[in-house]
Amino acid sequence: MPKVKEFLKNHKQFLLGLYIFIYAPWFAYLESAITTNYHVIHTALDDRIPFCEYFVLPYYAWFGYVGVIAVFIAIKDGPTCWKMGMYLLTGMTIFLIISSLYPNGLNLRPQVFPRENFCTALVQAMYRTDTPTNVLPSLHVYNAIGMHITLCVSPLLKNRRKIKAGSLVLMLLIVLSTMFIKQHSVIDVAAACLMAAIMYGVSFIILPRAVRSYKAKEKSVKTGMQI
Repeated sequence: MPKVKEFLKNHKQFLLGLYIFIYAPWFAYLESAITTNYHVIHTALDDRIPFCEYFVLPYYAWFGYVGVIAVFIAIKDGPTCWKMGMYLLTGMTIFLIISSLYPNGLNLRPQVFPRENFCTALVQAMYRTDTPTNVLPSLHVYNAIGMHITLCVSPLLKNRRKIKAGSLVLMLLIVLSTMFIKQHSVIDVAAACLMAAIMYGVSFIILPRAVRSYKAKEKSVKTGMQI
């Protein structure tokens, strides 16, 4: 326990993980409560995107992508972690509020798969456990974009172009996967991209700049008082 306390003392950013105790029960309630009488998200473009079960692989890769980057940044780069945390927690809270006030869902999933293979089995298993409700905006897309942004802004990876390029490719595949396995509408994805752009500006630029300005003024005042 002393080692854990010492670790948390030096890595307070890990306390951001406590948000799971807010998000998990709230989302679980929405999943159980919103089963009928919800607005169906749909656009004509959704019908032009074919179902492709192979995209389930990058879809599931999201879990490792988000988890590995989040833990790595939390351990190695505290300042960037706080920015990432602000981005993720604010976006996820906005998602919960939207889902609570505007019940929504999809009717895009195929009734019959065009073929049977390992990937269609994975998609079928996912359909059984993940309801087609609470989809706007897509957190799968929003969080994936956030992880790529985090890698790009972290000074730890300043000159690691190959890692950033690989991250970009995986992030784009994850975004596309949500539409090709019919987990999200184009509208969900567009909304997630818009929210990501706004929250990038707020979490990674505006707030850090405001904090630096505040600390500079505070330091100036203290210096003046000492003189």
